[in-house]
Amino acid sequence: MNPIGTTRLYCLLGNPVAHSVSPAMHNASFDFLGLDSSYMAYCVEKDDFGKAVEGLKALGCAGFNLTMPFKTAIIPYLDEIDTTAKLSNSVNTCIYENGKLKGYTTDGIGFLESMKTNGISYVGTTITILGAGGAASSIITQAAMDGVSKINILKRNNATFQQTVEYADAITKATNCDVFVYDISDSTILEFCIQESDILINSTNVGMGEDDSSLVPPEFFHPNLIVCDVIYHPEETRLLREAREAGCKTMNGKYMLLYQGAAAFKIWTGYDMPVEIIKEKYFDNKEESRENNELHILEENAYTRGTQRDASCS
Repeated sequence: MNPIGTTRLYCLLGNPVAHSVSPAMHNASFDFLGLDSSYMAYCVEKDDFGKAVEGLKALGCAGFNLTMPFKTAIIPYLDEIDTTAKLSNSVNTCIYENGKLKGYTTDGIGFLESMKTNGISYVGTTITILGAGGAASSIITQAAMDGVSKINILKRNNATFQQTVEYADAITKATNCDVFVYDISDSTILEFCIQESDILINSTNVGMGEDDSSLVPPEFFHPNLIVCDVIYHPEETRLLREAREAGCKTMNGKYMLLYQGAAAFKIWTGYDMPVEIIKEKYFDNKEESRENNELHILEENAYTRGTQRDASCS
């Protein structure tokens, strides 16, 4: 990296961001492709978020990513929003050109691309997803737009339940996918949804880090079920372990970050990220990957405690 006066700036806004592998991933890609560009990560306080966005625009920042807690907060600052991001009510990628700020979500793209690279076909299937937070909404929206036939959302019957029902209705009307919402505490419904599904996805933080719990009793699995988890630390959660023991094909969330980043890179530059090189260097390097994952967990848990947020089954 040797930034000069013509260098195009890209960055990540979030809190926390110290754990992020995005700067290394994008800067290595710029370097490999010989692009005069640089990517930084900025930890921004909530009260300063608007000023940070306007500052980036004033500086001519070419594009940026959003991570928690800003994926929804960015929306009022956008001049345009991509259809998938609008339906998801979640933006993780912005491009600034011709004086206009446009928002996208690539989280769903990242997870579904991970499925494809693991030999998992989802077109025409029925999916059950546990949780309805930001990661879930992006996956649900993208899956519905990409040809999934039916999606069952299971979440807590809390203050956001009706909001999720309205979101599900909007996705059903906008796509050819039927989306339903159920109370995750009803074990009979949980079992029924899993039994009729081809794919089960956990989008909650249950099973993350040292948590060895699972939302699904092992007797609910069937051998034709594919079980996925957005969690990648540990690499095999209790959910995935018990699913594997029941004869299910399984997949964790390890490469979701890689492929969502690749999609953002394409939006910004028009070039394909050198995915295989980045995968080998930053995702298949077990020691470096372990350290990144552990720091990510520590900081995410600190954020959760600090905001009194329980993301278990949002």
